[in-house]
This record gives sequence, structure tokens and C-alpha cells, in this order.
Amino acid sequence: MSLPSYSDVFSINHERPHDEDIHVGDLVRTGENFHPHFTVIAVSGDKAWLRNVQNGVDSLAQLDRCRKIGEADVALGVAVAAE
Repeated sequence: MSLPSYSDVFSINHERPHDEDIHVGDLVRTGENFHPHFTVIAVSGDKAWLRNVQNGVDSLAQLDRCRKIGEADVALGVAVAAE
């Protein structure tokens, strides 16, 4: 038996208007939140092995829930974290 995720419980829609290729080494976030940021360690099928850049904790996530972080997002995330 697997536990439901927050996305399942709160019916969060993870669809995005464009396809995004996520590869090993990319910086991503999950969902619409600016933090935490993760580094992609490995990709297999529809899953990604992620490492939290702040505390080093590893986790697995579905690729459709990962959002690639661009330079503008990183700058915004730094600004939000500083507040």
C-alpha cells in the first residue's frame, strides 16, 4: 500500500503548457513552489532521482512533477529566500 501524495489529496494539476526535457544535472523544483531546489541525479522512464541542494537528502519524483529551473527562477528564488 502506498501513501497518497499532497498532489493526490489536494487534486493539484501538474500539467504544463509545454513539454520540458529534464536531464541528469538539471536544477529542478517540484510543483509551483520556488523551494526546495533539487539536482537531477538520474532519470529512468517517468521517474527522476533528485538530491535536495540545501540538505543533500535524496528522493524520487515523477518527471511530470518536476519543473526545470532557469536563471530567472534561480534569481527570484534567491530574492525570496533572502526575505
